[in-house]
Amino acid sequence: MVAFIPKNRRRYFLREKEAKKFLTQVSERLGTDIEQFFGSKPQIEIEEFETAELLILNGKPLLARSNGELFPTLFFQVLLDVIPRIVVDMGAVPYVCKGADVMAPGLRTVKSEFKENALVLVVDERHGKPLAVGLAFMNSEDMKAVKGGKVVKNLHYVGDKVWNYLRNS
Repeated sequence: MVAFIPKNRRRYFLREKEAKKFLTQVSERLGTDIEQFFGSKPQIEIEEFETAELLILNGKPLLARSNGELFPTLFFQVLLDVIPRIVVDMGAVPYVCKGADVMAPGLRTVKSEFKENALVLVVDERHGKPLAVGLAFMNSEDMKAVKGGKVVKNLHYVGDKVWNYLRNS
C-alpha cells in the first residue's frame, strides 16, 4: 500500500493572538475547554493539504478541518474519551471504514446524550474500537428512536487519507 503523500502542502505557525482565538473556537465547537489539554499558550501549526487542514498542537496532529468542519483526529485519544459515542454493528464496520455515513439500521447503542450537529465517535460493537468521527444529524433521543435513514455524517474514518498520513508519519 502506498502511503498518502499530500500534494501542495503548506505548513505554518499561528501567531499568539490567532492561536488564542483559535483555542476559543475549538473549545466552543468541541464543548470542552481545550486549554485543559494543552495549556493557555500551546504552539499551534497548521498543515494545509488540498482537501483538509491538520491542526498540530504542541507537535501532535490532533485536530483537522475539512469543508469548514472542525473535528478531532482518531489520534486525539484524550478528547475521544470524552465526546459522545455511538456503537454500530459489525456489518456496518466495512462501510463506515470506507467513508459511508452511519445508517440507523446499523446503529446498536447511543452511549451518551448529545444535541443535533454534535461531534460523535463511532465505535464497533465487538471491541469498542474507534472507527470514525462524525456529525450527528439528530439529537441522541431521536437517534435512539429512528428506524431508517442516515444518523451520522462521516467526517474522518480509519483508512481515510488523513488517517493514513498520520499513521505513516
